[in-house]
Amino acid sequence: MRVVSVLGPSHTGKTTLSQALAGLETERPQRSGFYGEAAVSRFQFMSEDWAILDCPGGIQNLPLLPSALAASDAAVLCVTAETDAAVLAAPYLRLLEAAGLPTFIFLNKIDAATDRISDVVAALQAYCAHAIVLRQIPMMEGRRIVGAVDLISERAWEYHEGKRSSLVEIPAGMREGEQKARSELLDHLADFDDTLLEELIEDKKPLAAELYDVATRVLQHHDLVPALMGSAAHGNGLLRLMKSLRHEVPKVDALRDRLGGGLAVGAFADNAKHLGKTVLIRALADGMAAGQRLAGGSVGSLVDLDGKTPMGPVPAGSIAITVKSDHLTLTSPIYGKDGTLASPEWAAAPGAPYRSVISPLNERDEARLSSALGRLMEIDPGLSTRQDPQSGRMILCCQGPLHLRKVIELLDTLFGVKVETGAVPRALCETLARPIEKHHRHRKQSGGAGQFADVLIEAAPLERGAGFRFDEQVKGGAVPRNYIPSVEAGARDALAEGPHGHPVIDIAVTLKDGKHHSVDSSDFAFRTAGKNALREAMAEAGTRVLQPISRIRIEVPSIYSGALVPLISGLHGQVLGFKGDSEAAGWDVFEALLPESAEQELYQALASTTRGTARFTSAFERYEDLREEQQVANPA
Repeated sequence: MRVVSVLGPSHTGKTTLSQALAGLETERPQRSGFYGEAAVSRFQFMSEDWAILDCPGGIQNLPLLPSALAASDAAVLCVTAETDAAVLAAPYLRLLEAAGLPTFIFLNKIDAATDRISDVVAALQAYCAHAIVLRQIPMMEGRRIVGAVDLISERAWEYHEGKRSSLVEIPAGMREGEQKARSELLDHLADFDDTLLEELIEDKKPLAAELYDVATRVLQHHDLVPALMGSAAHGNGLLRLMKSLRHEVPKVDALRDRLGGGLAVGAFADNAKHLGKTVLIRALADGMAAGQRLAGGSVGSLVDLDGKTPMGPVPAGSIAITVKSDHLTLTSPIYGKDGTLASPEWAAAPGAPYRSVISPLNERDEARLSSALGRLMEIDPGLSTRQDPQSGRMILCCQGPLHLRKVIELLDTLFGVKVETGAVPRALCETLARPIEKHHRHRKQSGGAGQFADVLIEAAPLERGAGFRFDEQVKGGAVPRNYIPSVEAGARDALAEGPHGHPVIDIAVTLKDGKHHSVDSSDFAFRTAGKNALREAMAEAGTRVLQPISRIRIEVPSIYSGALVPLISGLHGQVLGFKGDSEAAGWDVFEALLPESAEQELYQALASTTRGTARFTSAFERYEDLREEQQVANPA
């Protein structure tokens, strides 16, 4: 069996294409759905077994794609034949390039195309380091595409609605254009084959069979990216695409070598009420069976795509669904016998920039919510949680508002946990405005032993990032040494909340003098005195409110880089610069400093400015003073 992923931007006809390919020779292909609207179809074509992984579209579903690509022998990138839409394919081309996966581009919906196909390919080429080569050119009737000419076989095929294309003569008016396009294709192929190069230099006409062999090698080595065309909804161009896949896509041995070994790889997963967690796996070696040890645990059972029919030993390259194998996850989808194998760098889960506080409507569901989110994170690498350090509330990190909505719905329908969400509170801090000395005497008498501690402290602000520093300059034993750690502990207690209600950072406290009582002094008394002394010092000297500043790294198609400068400035950020991304054609890396509280606004602005193509990651950089206008614009 060979497995191909079909992926691309939303509304390009991926599912229609997947189902149309699966139905070319199989009347009712098996199909099963998974989390995130992913699906798999199994079918036969020319007496060979195939599976198509129908990957969900949309930038918020990108984290679900690496595991599918890791389980695939090749990929078909489905795009619409529009030059303006080429940038929407940029994130997918970037991922496919990083994965090194043999890739076809299918220009879909060419029946509605208004742009020249060569211009569409040129627009896509801007985001692909490997040359994209047309394997077909359109056959026109006026401004309408009515068929295609294959540049290798030099045969013309006329499209028919819902039927297979018919072989026709190449129109006389296309001969010159066909020869020019074919010459460009052969020049690209000759870059990777010396024999073909010699034939072209000697002006010999290569055989079609020879050219197909060269095309197979360059695809399997991911040297070139061939582009074909058609209309999945009308049944056009599908047979040519499927025959190319059959002739050129490598078998499972090449996949196993690319992954560096392993017994199986997980492609999609789901949580179902009647089955629990299910994982679609592809066997990389013969003999995968129920009860076998995989990823450090035992495989519970293996079933067919219908979710019911038990399967015996699964041969290498074939697919099956695991049931009662909760230890298998998509966070590490390459499974060995005793554990998981390290995933390639390109398969690492991306950051989750969209954050929201999440809590159950019923407090009794707190544990159930944590458990449910844990189960979802095992099948959704784009989801994570963390705890807000100041409030202690749970923060859900996801890919965007649509992703968040889907998670909330699943928590309710699948796990029976209703939740509410809210904005993440700003992580503001305070620091001392100026140095100050403060004397405090703690004295309390309530019968029996009393409490007495007298301290003189000096408090001073420190540079950003210095933290808390404590020192003592007590002379003559005014404060016994065994009580000095209690003064420090009290000062640390006072840092929990400053005059403005925020944690206090970057401050130095020095114990300079004090007094004690032989009977009434204690650790507790000196801890209380240290705490109150620093509180009074902060109240008298005043504090400055600080906000966290993040270093933002934005990966953005180059055509949008210029638009990010005013965007960052409008969010009270500082542009650090941008440069071309050395690892991705047509992309820039844009860096800036931005208040952490503006990250959610940045997400929304990027989505509209870059048509949802840009992604960003953030890391804490430092604290800065919160300006007055920001206090008004961003209330705590």
